[in-house]
Amino acid sequence: MLRSVNRQRDTWIAAILGVVIIVLAAYLFFDHSSRSTASIDSPAATTHPNSLARLRMDDPMALGPVDAPVVLVIYSDYRCPFCAKFSRDTEPRLIERYVDTGKLRIEWRDLPIFGGQSVQAAKAGRAAAEQGRFWEFNRAVYRHAPDRGHAELSDEILLERAREAGVPDLARFQAAVASDRLLPAVQQDIQEAVAIGAASTPMFVINDKPVVGAQPLDVFVSVIEQAQR
Repeated sequence: MLRSVNRQRDTWIAAILGVVIIVLAAYLFFDHSSRSTASIDSPAATTHPNSLARLRMDDPMALGPVDAPVVLVIYSDYRCPFCAKFSRDTEPRLIERYVDTGKLRIEWRDLPIFGGQSVQAAKAGRAAAEQGRFWEFNRAVYRHAPDRGHAELSDEILLERAREAGVPDLARFQAAVASDRLLPAVQQDIQEAVAIGAASTPMFVINDKPVVGAQPLDVFVSVIEQAQR
């Protein structure tokens, strides 16, 4: 009964957030101004070309050095098939080519737009991050994602992905996913996405350049190379 109530609650939360995203994104589209990005609380706003970069040294949801000249911020949903395509096909090549050589930092943002399971998955990612297994969990989820349609991510499946990712304390993971403790951090990411007009996933900001959708590798390479000049 409690699990059913929690799922209903998360579905309502996702629905409300989805409406907010659509309404505010439409508002920003028709009434765009510099206030949309200036309103974001970003400590890197005056020190990095990507004003959305958080550049936290101990951020478990980021890859690459904080002093990388280029920062790629990704807004993503675990149930999005195009996000899964980027994770499987493009992200590993960007990591090998740019992150591992210190030229690029990747920072994750949650943008759960496909219902209550998306919200639960976003909390699950953060629960894995608390135990140092965020990217392993992230890749495990996307590795099993279908090429079309939205992945089924029940609590049981999320637990299996956590086990696959090597999350050490699964009871602690389950407790975190079941509670609302991690929800405010997810909502903060959604607020940031709304502020820049991101209403679909995946959405990327590479320094000051937006890239919408799971574009081919060449598109990312071109934007990253240009950002380094």
